[in-house]
Amino acid sequence: MSEATGTAAGPGEMLSEAGAEALVHGICFKTGPPRLLGVELEWLVHDLDDPRATVTPERLEAAHASLEGLPVTSPLTFEPGGQVELSSRPAESLTACVETMAADLATVRPVLREQGLALAGMGLDPWQPPRRFLREPRYDAMERCLDRYGPAGRIMMCTSASVQVNLDAGVEEPGTMGHVRRWRMSHLLGAVLLAAFAHSPMAEGRPTGWRSTRQLRWAEIGVERAGAPPLEAEPRAAWTRRALDAPLMCRRRTVGPWEVPEGTTFRDWLRRGEADGSGPRREDLDYHLTTLFPPVRPRGFLELRMIDAQPGEDGWIVPLAVAAALFDDLAAAETAYRAVKPLAERSRPLPAPHNPLWTGAARHGLADPELREAAAICFSAALEALPRLGAGTAVTDAVGEFAERHVARGRCPADDLLDRVRQGKEPF
Repeated sequence: MSEATGTAAGPGEMLSEAGAEALVHGICFKTGPPRLLGVELEWLVHDLDDPRATVTPERLEAAHASLEGLPVTSPLTFEPGGQVELSSRPAESLTACVETMAADLATVRPVLREQGLALAGMGLDPWQPPRRFLREPRYDAMERCLDRYGPAGRIMMCTSASVQVNLDAGVEEPGTMGHVRRWRMSHLLGAVLLAAFAHSPMAEGRPTGWRSTRQLRWAEIGVERAGAPPLEAEPRAAWTRRALDAPLMCRRRTVGPWEVPEGTTFRDWLRRGEADGSGPRREDLDYHLTTLFPPVRPRGFLELRMIDAQPGEDGWIVPLAVAAALFDDLAAAETAYRAVKPLAERSRPLPAPHNPLWTGAARHGLADPELREAAAICFSAALEALPRLGAGTAVTDAVGEFAERHVARGRCPADDLLDRVRQGKEPF
């Protein structure tokens, strides 16, 4: 794609193709010294006494109502299957991010506990089939669209949960903290994080043969919607092409069901609209970008989407701390990049997550020797970096315990879950 030269439309104004290119190109990577950090936590909602029991829609509705208006700092929302999501505001340090989110969770959990419910940290519900709780036009349209790819879309909508780490894109200049290097590393280190924190080995009561079935299901909704752009290309141009050439999920309407076109890309809509005056507006482009689900999504910052929800009340802290250390500490970032760079040979010919590297990470976790070796180097670098980032003893100890229990032994949380189930115990 040649550099976009069109003038971007304002809110409510129809976009030209060149204007849409200019908008995406201009907003996908906001560069500057890495300074801010965020985390988005999705949780399944389970019965406190019997996690295998189906939580009825009536109980979910009552639980959601009780959570609305709580004095939490992080925006609290709900996913289509009733999952609870807390999205931190950008924090200026790892410690601030951890403390704020921990305080919010300490507010939410007792309210649910009073209703006999608990937040469960697993990448995919090991017992329940997908049942949609939220009935809204956007989720109706999403379900109709994703059903074209098979059952994976409903599974992702209704039974999945994750830890999403948000990091600054990096500086404009080349080098360790440059946005081009960080973009590339996020897709190589991302496979290591996927393998290390894989925690979804079961579905509907049975092992699936994958450590991260959640990542498998994301891949199954297709390259055009869930795939990364080619890493060899310049990041802004590559993402702009991928975004505009991706299929439309829907066209929103103020009244009635949303339209779910088939075989129409956002670029098609732009070109037809320029011809007949019915093209998309800025807000349509903004919404379209939220319907793309690559493992790393550029939203001005980098959204790492490959990490399964983690076990325990505080398990989410470890992937957050490891990612922050490996991206935002200069020495750790350089060490991590050298460790994961050889993995690029396994990432061809397809972009993540549809290539052998990511497939191997999702299927085998750290039982994969190359991923285990890279993870060992990266966790060691993270442990050295965390004190430099101001992390407290509790955070550093949690990362060290995870490294000893899992990374050093070539295991991931999915292996622990499978062991417990085989022993007749509950998964958490």
